[in-house]
Amino acid sequence: MALENAFTIDVEDFYQVEAFSSTIDRKDWHSFESRVVANTDSILDQLDSHGITATFFVLGCVAQQHPEVVRNIAQRGHEIASHGMSHKLIYRQEFDEFERETRDSKALLEDLSQQEVLGYRAATYSITKKSLWALDVIAETGFVYDSSIFPITHDRYGIPEADTVPGTIRTPGGATIVEFPISTVKTRFFNIPVAGGGYFRLFPYTLTRMGLRQINSRNQEFMFYLHPWEVDPGQPVIPNIGITTRFRHYVNISKCRQRLNRLFEDFRFTTMRGVLENKGLIAGGNIVAPE
Repeated sequence: MALENAFTIDVEDFYQVEAFSSTIDRKDWHSFESRVVANTDSILDQLDSHGITATFFVLGCVAQQHPEVVRNIAQRGHEIASHGMSHKLIYRQEFDEFERETRDSKALLEDLSQQEVLGYRAATYSITKKSLWALDVIAETGFVYDSSIFPITHDRYGIPEADTVPGTIRTPGGATIVEFPISTVKTRFFNIPVAGGGYFRLFPYTLTRMGLRQINSRNQEFMFYLHPWEVDPGQPVIPNIGITTRFRHYVNISKCRQRLNRLFEDFRFTTMRGVLENKGLIAGGNIVAPE
């Protein structure tokens, strides 16, 4: 039987992405038309049509503005996890601010979903070498697993030498947490990102499928991620942004939904919690102590 992989959604609105932060001040977020409710509902319908249960990493400020989004995701049988509160890069936050936001987001999501929130994912995968201290906060706050480390080199994120498979790790302060890194295909010279997002839109689907199949062929589950705005070709085009940012954000958005259907036909998916339980890394909502 084919492996079940983790399908995940980072629930944030199109104007909240870090790439727009130099153009859009967060104090002006309220002036934009929110499209996250309709886009998330659309993804939920697509998942239902394929019989897939997924993990939704919900941004706390989205949950505050649209609590019905969290309730709807939970009621439709999916796992709720945290994407932090404000979508600020961790390495630009003070310790006390990050600790407060991490606790507040977990409490908010658990209250709205009426389910235990076990997982955390940092904004823009911003757990890097200079912000590994955040893993201690995440563990101490009660999260069981993290999925924030991207084993590649990038201008905003990445720890290229990080482990590429899920496992139990020690935080800098000596705590234990399960890390499910963003999936990559390891080569002799560098890791190739094949786990979704802009890479899913940029690369030909055949290349993505080949990379993901290579991971499964090693008897390893991969993790796939996407944002609700990535299936929304009708979203407003933000003016006065650089060529690189424009390309990264808008490339092939019109093709994303069709590619998702192909992905769902080619691979099996479940929640991140489900994958980690199947691997014996967590059980009953707790970390399984390594032997």
